[in-house]
Amino acid sequence: MLISAVVPTYDRYPLLDNCLGGLASQTLPRDRYEIIVVDNTPDRARSDRHAASHAGVTNLRWIHEPRAGAAHARNVGMWQARAPLIAFTEDDAVPSPGWLAALLEAFAVLGEAVHVVGGPVRAAWGGGPRPDWLGDGLLAYLGVIDRGPEVRVLGEGEWVTGASLAYRTERLRAAGGFLPSLGRVGSGAVLLSNEETDLEERIRAAGGQVGWAPGAVVEHVIDLARRDRRWFRRRAAWQAVSDFIRHPDYFARHFGANWAEAEGYLAFQQATGALAALAEDQADPAMCHWQVSAIYHLTLCLLGGADRPPA
Repeated sequence: MLISAVVPTYDRYPLLDNCLGGLASQTLPRDRYEIIVVDNTPDRARSDRHAASHAGVTNLRWIHEPRAGAAHARNVGMWQARAPLIAFTEDDAVPSPGWLAALLEAFAVLGEAVHVVGGPVRAAWGGGPRPDWLGDGLLAYLGVIDRGPEVRVLGEGEWVTGASLAYRTERLRAAGGFLPSLGRVGSGAVLLSNEETDLEERIRAAGGQVGWAPGAVVEHVIDLARRDRRWFRRRAAWQAVSDFIRHPDYFARHFGANWAEAEGYLAFQQATGALAALAEDQADPAMCHWQVSAIYHLTLCLLGGADRPPA
């Protein structure tokens, strides 16, 4: 067995079925990879019934894990994996047929110094078009990423994302896995993130490198709830919380820059009023991006507990 593919899920079986269809259709022979579903759905009987509906996938293992949380589910999959490499995707993503083969190739080409490999994540706008107000600058909040056509080692500041991500299994275990305090839990009311970037930082600090596999493509299904400007405003605030948790001293020291970013938007929107300007729906993509950025920076200011800097 060459590689294990882990999918955490929480009560999203129609989406999960599409993901498993992609995983069952990989170009690798079935005996060279395994699929591990870690199901946090609270209803064990329902989970068992859905597992039985996939009994024909001979290389699939289904684990019901009552402790909720995407990071925790990934860690369960990490310890259950039997292959030397372990890939992660999400239940609302559909891997391309060559996904696992491309990850394997990148590890082989880049060598033992590379402990992590990521691949492109593309948005799938099923059920409706991409909104006109959603510019390219906000796509990262949806986990959409592309770092070019070459297999290569990524530089500092070049991150990869959880829908198309793989590790050397022993290196992942040695790094301690994913921090559950940073991952999503349950249905998504809390939008904490950064469990992947935190792990990447720890792996880099231990001497490992991060690689890029352009052929390891997944399609990320963007549901209607995320095609809402309110979701992006929430997502930006929670991203600020996630970033602050990891580097509180850094953001406290850089209060002035964050204040300036937020104040610029609010000053431009004086006629609307500060609070309304942060909550109203912007039709223009550039203004929508500016508003979301202002919410991110203002949240960092509030978390730092700093006063307005002197003029």
